[in-house]
Amino acid sequence: MIEEIAAAVAALAAGQLVAFPTETVYGLGADAENPAAVARIFAVKGRPTDHPLIVHGASAEVLDRYGMDVPDSARRLAEEVWPGPLTLVVRRSARVPDAVTGGRETVGLRVPDQPIALALLAGFGRGVAAPSANPFGRTSATRAEHVRADLGDAVQIVLDGGPAQIGVESTILDVTDSVPVILRTGGLPAEDIEEILGRSVVRKATGPARAPGMLATHYAPHARVYLTDGAAQTIDQAAQLVEAGMTVGVIALGPRSRLVKGAFELGPMIDVDDYARRLYDLLRLADARGLGAIVAELPAAAGLGVAIIDRLTRAAATRRSDP
Repeated sequence: MIEEIAAAVAALAAGQLVAFPTETVYGLGADAENPAAVARIFAVKGRPTDHPLIVHGASAEVLDRYGMDVPDSARRLAEEVWPGPLTLVVRRSARVPDAVTGGRETVGLRVPDQPIALALLAGFGRGVAAPSANPFGRTSATRAEHVRADLGDAVQIVLDGGPAQIGVESTILDVTDSVPVILRTGGLPAEDIEEILGRSVVRKATGPARAPGMLATHYAPHARVYLTDGAAQTIDQAAQLVEAGMTVGVIALGPRSRLVKGAFELGPMIDVDDYARRLYDLLRLADARGLGAIVAELPAAAGLGVAIIDRLTRAAATRRSDP
């Protein structure tokens, strides 16, 4: 892997794209200080250029290189959480090009908790701008093979770190105002942030895309997604869809006996951590099997469950006009 990381460092320096693992999902990276390289990310993903990217660094020094007027709350969180699944939105420094922020005066920064990612970032020595390594709006990549299947030869190097350990994206916290605001729920629960800061944070935000993953429709498989609460509703919804002639996959919380005859088992989940870790894998599996519908039982709205509900809600919001 040492040689592969060295080649990836050279590719970044040459303005090329590199896909790399993090503890959350795989990222599609480019030199954050090279606008032309950053533009390639948007072209490859089909991503609107006004959607900001996250800049990844090897240490908390990323705050001072790419941020300015960084509040004490951000430094406290960085000290407690980084490396880890938290992105901090701060005022940007002059080093950050408009291409990274979509013209905004803020930038999202994070230090991933993954050894290959940290070795890449340390070897490169500058920030790497990276969204998830998949086509815009589609299911995120949690394995190297997902990246290769989605993006093919458009990515010069794909570093394989195995399956992502968390499985949903980082939590994005805006600390530019007096009251911190969670722009995207993710791998670090809001309860943990509040415990570190000793204060409440705003858990919902509205408006244009101030951060990745804020669109109403996102993280979507090709199959239509139906959300349910509890075993009984899950069984009933799946049975109705099977009776209507649809090919159905079920993501359930609990024993196999809940599944409906004629439906394909995509679960069951052991616990909420297992659910987060496997979620995108299972959405992709449904598409690989050509399923027309996915019935997903929602977890409790606590801890990682909040992020899972968010991802599934956005996945379910898509393509309602499709047959």
